[in-house]
Amino acid sequence: MPEIVDRATWQAELDRLQVREKAHTREGDAIAAARRRLPMIEIDPRIELIGENGPVPLIDTFEGRRQLLVYFHMWHHGHPAPEQCEGCTFFTSHALELSYLHSRDVTYATFCQGSYPESSRYKEFMGWTMPWYSARDAEQALLGDQGFGGYASYLRDGDRVFQTYWSTGRGTEAGANSYHLLDLTVYGRQESWEDSPAGWPQPFAEAGQQFRTGERPTSQWSRIEAGRSDDLTGTAS
Repeated sequence: MPEIVDRATWQAELDRLQVREKAHTREGDAIAAARRRLPMIEIDPRIELIGENGPVPLIDTFEGRRQLLVYFHMWHHGHPAPEQCEGCTFFTSHALELSYLHSRDVTYATFCQGSYPESSRYKEFMGWTMPWYSARDAEQALLGDQGFGGYASYLRDGDRVFQTYWSTGRGTEAGANSYHLLDLTVYGRQESWEDSPAGWPQPFAEAGQQFRTGERPTSQWSRIEAGRSDDLTGTAS
């Protein structure tokens, strides 16, 4: 348990912490400003992905907007739903309300490493509604040596497409509001790497266990309880 103090003492400690929080926010703003000034690389707009209705060129995934933000979802070919990537499931599950991105001329989409028939059944099981494409045969053309499991930002200028940013590792936490909310709580994320007082609960390891409950990615359980099928075999509807 944290130390118990009177309200005045608590407010004084909070005020000191907020000085650091404001400095952190301002530094984040400065980093974002630098990110907006990065150079970019040109990408072939004809790179072919697979969508609900078959092959789709990269430029069409912008859906007419000028910007495209993509999460590259890892996939374990031929594995059942409980064995799919728990981290990518965690981050993709946070992309729910997209209208705010759309209002800024940004399309959000998932480019999955799996085949469309197999991976889209997973999308249906999870109840995700964002645009979904298979990038299985476009990995090298899109990513080079970067690999799946991160965010990429693209800009369209007429018929030309450019990649402006790439982020993986902890950079993907930008899309995980659960983590940001947990950071506001006294026990934090409760993961073993965190600097917490002795005795604070930290039951979650950091090799995928932080995104799983039992034998499944955590967010799958509510879908199972709702009676959705997690069978990834066959052809997606």
